[in-house]
Amino acid sequence: MNKQIVERDAFTVIGIEVRTNNSEAATVIPRQWDRFFKEGVPGKIPNRADANLVAVYSGYASDYHGDFDYLIGARVKDGSTATEGMVVKVVPKARYAVLTTDQGPVGKVVSEAWQKIWQLEDSGGLGGQRAYKADFELYDQRSRDPKNSQVDIYIGID
Repeated sequence: MNKQIVERDAFTVIGIEVRTNNSEAATVIPRQWDRFFKEGVPGKIPNRADANLVAVYSGYASDYHGDFDYLIGARVKDGSTATEGMVVKVVPKARYAVLTTDQGPVGKVVSEAWQKIWQLEDSGGLGGQRAYKADFELYDQRSRDPKNSQVDIYIGID
């Protein structure tokens, strides 16, 4: 898993959101992805900026042991408004440690990457203190095949 530090401008995401924590995430997050596709959410997101999907972690109660908001959606043009049942979230301009997962089944590689991220955070290896404002996963063309995916995970750092 490679790591680089980047600055990203703020951007807006529209999608569906759930509140969870890491002890429940193994069941809540796959259920949310299932809902996302079964309800055709990608096709209902207005003013999409690109074809990528984004999963945003925000609203942290504390650190990675606390509750957080998990939104699955897509980047949209500024000023876009959500349709019924969806939410709008602005991911703030920030400095991010970007970690790229291994390639493989999406659930497995993303879960393993988060385990490594928590280890890096505990050892000070992220390249900065974790900000706990917003983190996100970018699902681009490399993740079109759920059995053979690669995902970039952006961790906000101070």
